[in-house]
Amino acid sequence: MGGVALDDGGSRVKAPDGGWGWVVLFGCFVITGFSYAFPKAISVFFKELIREFGVGYSDTAWISSILLAMLYGTGPVCSVLVNRFGCRPVMMVGGLFASLGMILASFATSIIHIYLCVGVITGLGLALNFQPSLIMLNRYFSEKRPLANGLAAAGSPVALCCLSPLGQVLQYEFGWRGGFLILGGILLNCCACGALMRPLTGPKKPEGELAIEEGAAAAEKKPKPKAKLLDFTVFKNPGFVIYAVAATIMVLGLFVPPVFVVSYAKDLKYEDNKSALLLTILGMIDIFARPTCGIIAGLKWVRPHCVYLLGFAILFNGITDLVGSMAKDYAALVVFCVFFGISYGMVGALQFEVLMSIVGTEKFPSAIGLVLLMEAMAVLVGPPSAGKLLDATKDYKYVFLLAGSEVVLSALVLTTCNILFIKKTPQQSDAMLEDGKAGTEMEQLRKPEQEVKELEEGAPKTNGGMEEVKQGAPKTNGGVEEVKEVSPKPNGVVEEVKEGAPKPNGDVEEVKEVSPKPNGGVEEVKEVSPKPNGDVGEPRPDSVMVDSGEVELFLKDGGAQNADAVSNPETNL
Repeated sequence: MGGVALDDGGSRVKAPDGGWGWVVLFGCFVITGFSYAFPKAISVFFKELIREFGVGYSDTAWISSILLAMLYGTGPVCSVLVNRFGCRPVMMVGGLFASLGMILASFATSIIHIYLCVGVITGLGLALNFQPSLIMLNRYFSEKRPLANGLAAAGSPVALCCLSPLGQVLQYEFGWRGGFLILGGILLNCCACGALMRPLTGPKKPEGELAIEEGAAAAEKKPKPKAKLLDFTVFKNPGFVIYAVAATIMVLGLFVPPVFVVSYAKDLKYEDNKSALLLTILGMIDIFARPTCGIIAGLKWVRPHCVYLLGFAILFNGITDLVGSMAKDYAALVVFCVFFGISYGMVGALQFEVLMSIVGTEKFPSAIGLVLLMEAMAVLVGPPSAGKLLDATKDYKYVFLLAGSEVVLSALVLTTCNILFIKKTPQQSDAMLEDGKAGTEMEQLRKPEQEVKELEEGAPKTNGGMEEVKQGAPKTNGGVEEVKEVSPKPNGVVEEVKEGAPKPNGDVEEVKEVSPKPNGGVEEVKEVSPKPNGDVGEPRPDSVMVDSGEVELFLKDGGAQNADAVSNPETNL
């Protein structure tokens, strides 16, 4: 489409980790709140729908189930659309669908119409917003991505605390039809959030470079490879397969306790308002747990091991369910909700951060779509199976035991399989890889400058030796006297010193000095004087004539060790 600004190049642009990214984070916060809280918030209208259409509670419960199934099950469809058209247009169209579904549902004449309008149309619209918002968040944040994921995930409990009371007020003031109509208008804010998802673009290049690149591209005339609409190669990544299997098992039991905890309290003969307060406690703890966990996951010594932190969070959640099954009074249920809120918030903050670190930015759109599709099957099976167990046993204890066992199994699969089958070192985050690449590029840019500096100052090389320094001093005849000094090698021995001093005939006298050996003796000192015919004579074997300035320089450079060499009678100095 000519008018669509595709953002598929975002994976090749370094994440800004701020700037407009904070605006994208705000949009993702709102979208996450609508996506996760809306299926629970509309449950306040169920009693009115039962009275209006003469159906049972199980019939109205299908509304939330279908909505969640659309949210999870349409993941691959969202991936294809995002890869084809980009995140911004998909989200804006999704906002229109979400609003349209609720508006049409306000005119429904049967429960089937509610299924189609709220469950299918609104569910599809929320799905078209949820997944692209996570993709854009992944592209805008790299180093600060754990914190960004934690803050965005906090939108779910915040929206739940706001939408549920709002739904009750709307139902009381305008009835369920007026409430659906107003909620449809509120969901139009998804379009505004979609408009905030500005595609990432790289730095602008000078016109000269663009012209050269366009000319080179025209000369090559190679067709660009088409991007895959749905990349199934993610299944070749063992880390992704382990994550997908563990997440599917986790979803079987993760959402069961929030659904049944209120009924559990009522079964213990507590008032409705007091029972409903348990969800408020859980939500408030969840609000603070998600950003806090995001901060912890962003620590340098924690981030490479985020997959194990997620495993701990899932295990914590499962053990909380198992212990909560033994609750016999309201105080025990309050303690359960506190610990469940902490563990539930940790899982919510980490689940997509770990997936991003496993598959990377480029394959994340396809990966999240496939994972959500697998989770959709578990969402449809988990709560109904727990309900059947409750009907058979008439005891909530077994419901919580089943949910806790499934979640604990998920944690064991995730952690054990990563230890056994992922042989490489802990995965580095995209931020670390990008920083490493940037560091390498800077080293390459600075390398010529360092070499010049080493030549000028005699700075040590990486091999421990020293660069050769040449200095030109004017000769008496107008020429240049060449002095070569080679500083000590790693073994501490000076290899060679050459100094050329002008002779009357223009020849150069060569003086070679070798530093003392480790035992304090001097290896060899030679002086070669020119013959009249320019040939070089043989050195004297027993002694050498050295200028006093040379001796002072020798003593100054060598210190006590060279002083011992001078005082040694074998040197004949």
